[in-house]
Amino acid sequence: MIERKQVLLKAHRRRKRVVVAVLAALAVLLGVLLSPWAALAALVLAWVAHEAWFADHLFYRPADDYLHAFPENVKSLAVALEAGRPLVIGQALPPGETLVLEVRLESSLMGRFLDPFVSVGDDRQDFERGARGIRYLNLSGQRDRLVEGQLSLRGQWCRLAPTGRLFVMANPDFTERRCMIIAPHADDAELAAFGQYQRCEGVSIVTLTQGEIEAQDYQALGLSGAEAARLKGRLRSWDSLAAPLWGGVSQARCTQLGYFCLQLAAMAADPGRAFGSRESGEADIRPVRRHNSRPLPGDSNGEPTWGNLIADLVALLEHERPEVIVTPHPELDPHADHVAATRAIFQAIEASTWKPSVALYYANHLHDNDRWPMGLANMGVALPPAIEPLSPYALWSPTLTAETQLDKAMALRLQHDLQGQLPLKRQVRRWLQRVLAGRRWPRTGQDEFFRKAVRRHELFWVHYL
Repeated sequence: MIERKQVLLKAHRRRKRVVVAVLAALAVLLGVLLSPWAALAALVLAWVAHEAWFADHLFYRPADDYLHAFPENVKSLAVALEAGRPLVIGQALPPGETLVLEVRLESSLMGRFLDPFVSVGDDRQDFERGARGIRYLNLSGQRDRLVEGQLSLRGQWCRLAPTGRLFVMANPDFTERRCMIIAPHADDAELAAFGQYQRCEGVSIVTLTQGEIEAQDYQALGLSGAEAARLKGRLRSWDSLAAPLWGGVSQARCTQLGYFCLQLAAMAADPGRAFGSRESGEADIRPVRRHNSRPLPGDSNGEPTWGNLIADLVALLEHERPEVIVTPHPELDPHADHVAATRAIFQAIEASTWKPSVALYYANHLHDNDRWPMGLANMGVALPPAIEPLSPYALWSPTLTAETQLDKAMALRLQHDLQGQLPLKRQVRRWLQRVLAGRRWPRTGQDEFFRKAVRRHELFWVHYL
């Protein structure tokens, strides 16, 4: 996936250079034929059009089919679709709480300038501008309306094919089992699984890194770069222990391991070597561990090594004895720390005497689309782009009440990394997209995660170990 993204990124940059060259040539021509003011006006209009309609980071073609696959034992059945009329299923609906509808849609002309979406009863799920091909709607939480013949679909700025296929997945309620959430950074647990851990009595949260890098905002306090990074690391470490209390998880059930941001992959490549912070100048993991409720192997020397990380995770597995591990998706989530975090927990499971029975995978970042989940806050979560085939896992997609969604938004507001003002360029882009492209953002916070993460669904891929 990473190689394909690099190819598409190079192609995107090449096209952008060509477009810039063409616009510059047109501006010069306008300046010669008309006036310099006409050339300037044309350039401004081109910039406005880019920011309003063409600034999304999509590393695939909107006409590509999504390639999700499910295990052979997942039940599926044909569904008849007619705009504005209830879905028609030709047989009895099998048991299962997670419902995914495979549809083929095609954007209209307006769907190239406004986000096409499908109304799913009282829900709405958005897709890429110009989308054309197979997509997957999340009908979880609407089973009763579907069975009663009261659930209808309607495309806006897009057309749906007259037939689809409904996948029905039955899972236990994983909140009733002991659960350990692996968070590479403070806020990952809240983004992916706040609703999950708010309902789970036997939950523990393990945060692997301090998240100290990119601390430029704190330099405005008169701090040097290293001092700002140390402050940010302390604050985010505190966030990882304190924010879960809003969701009912006590500090005693939260552990901060204190490794350094964007160093996990390097640690994995050289397990015996210590990798200190890139920015704070620190190389000891113990200072941010002082509030942990139990000692860990890495406390003995405080070295940020892969060996210490694995030993820490083994100790936590054997103490907490989780039946379920919640960790980043090893194929979908490309963040280097997220990839290494999942690698670390599986290596720890191999070394541990305690073996969880299932892993729930989440994706807080994507290779292909930095807007997913697309659309509005508080709406549903359609399945993400999968342009290359993924491993065939079943899905578990619990629904969050409006009250839980508000609690989740407030949990995100407790995270220092999601606070603060947007850069001026992004503020201008949002204003243009609001006025010209009809996009909306929630009032709960300015960071994009308040739109992407606060939804009526949380989404996990289920891997039985």
